[in-house]
Amino acid sequence: MDNNKQAKPRVLIIGGGFAGIQLAKNLKHAPVDVLLLDKHNYHTFQPLLYQVATGALEGDSIGFPIRRIFGRQKNFTFHLAEVQKIDAAAKVVTANIGDIHYDYLVIATGANTNYFGNKELEHYTLPMKNIAEALNVRSLIIQNLEKALVTFDAVEREALLTFVVVGGGPTGVELAGAIAELRKYVLCKDYPGLCRDDMKVYLVEGKDRVLGAMSEQASVKAKKFLTDMGISIYNGVHVSSYDGDTLKIDNGVDIKTRNVFWAAGVRGEMPEGLLPDAIAKGGRILADEINRVKGYDNVFAIGDVSLVVSEANPNGFPGVAQVALQQGKRLAKNLVCIINNQPTTPFRYNDLGTMATVGRNKAVADLKHLHFQGFFAWILWMFVHLLSLAGFSNKSIVFFNWAVNYFTRNSDNRLVIHAFDTKTMMTDPAAK
Repeated sequence: MDNNKQAKPRVLIIGGGFAGIQLAKNLKHAPVDVLLLDKHNYHTFQPLLYQVATGALEGDSIGFPIRRIFGRQKNFTFHLAEVQKIDAAAKVVTANIGDIHYDYLVIATGANTNYFGNKELEHYTLPMKNIAEALNVRSLIIQNLEKALVTFDAVEREALLTFVVVGGGPTGVELAGAIAELRKYVLCKDYPGLCRDDMKVYLVEGKDRVLGAMSEQASVKAKKFLTDMGISIYNGVHVSSYDGDTLKIDNGVDIKTRNVFWAAGVRGEMPEGLLPDAIAKGGRILADEINRVKGYDNVFAIGDVSLVVSEANPNGFPGVAQVALQQGKRLAKNLVCIINNQPTTPFRYNDLGTMATVGRNKAVADLKHLHFQGFFAWILWMFVHLLSLAGFSNKSIVFFNWAVNYFTRNSDNRLVIHAFDTKTMMTDPAAK
């Protein structure tokens, strides 16, 4: 399907996440042809996946068609494709739509769920890294509430009404908080046969505090918010096993549950073909200060899949959207410099701050030297995320949903829908 006779150098971008989209947009006036490949034809706003998972938003309100983002960019082309292999010597990638030539390759494939080699956890727990997985989480939550309503076995009913979130980063904290709000505002209203006290929510985190990447002040406040919402928190412990029935924690605690959601780690996701020396721990791609992949002249990596190590950041940059956006913007400028044989500029991360929401009127924010908690941080979180959404229509839909949910404490999005690429619901014996 490839055409090698393009007049301008081709920049091939694999991945339509924050990094890949930002890079392509910033190459709008560059003397290049941009080709972006992604296995989805839409960009996903991942920070709001937990709201899809708990029925506050519909999936299509946080997904935006990639072609619409670049509707007027003349040097841009998008193909729906899944890349399988890179042949750097031939400057070709192999995808399910054929071989594609490039002059400069940028890997922006992001990260996927990391189970740290535990096949049992991978088999029985649900991740939440894309819209389809968020819909799976929503389906399981609502499905098990429905089952609990008609289950007379006390042990089974308790398991159906017990929800465990593994991972105390922003995703885990926000998901646990949203499930607790379902219990507070929805359970008795939609399921009058169920009692709030019967529904339990647990948050399990391997580090000694939740939101470990944020300030201690934010972490302490977030924990208080969570505990005040009735969430039981286990810090400094790890999940040792889960067989679809009993979750075992290495502190000796066993939890009977049919609902375990995994937000405990990520690893880089990339095609085959890179040199082994270019792959670091956690499946991330080693890159230098201009995001050039180790061992290559014309291959680059940006976003969550990249690992740029320096004295200031021995473990690389955090896997957050603002890093991906800034790397995409800087690499666009550096690619133009490389094409024009001009000096490049090293990437320097400007940390604008970190935020996490815990629930209604509850959030924490670390902004440079300022720290906010509570209602103001919650308003700030909503404002930033609303502005960051792609497309006016998505902004409008999300704002409308938030407004309705805030004043009515209700949502119309609690539908049991099994997504197209549904992972088998191993927690449901009928699905085995």
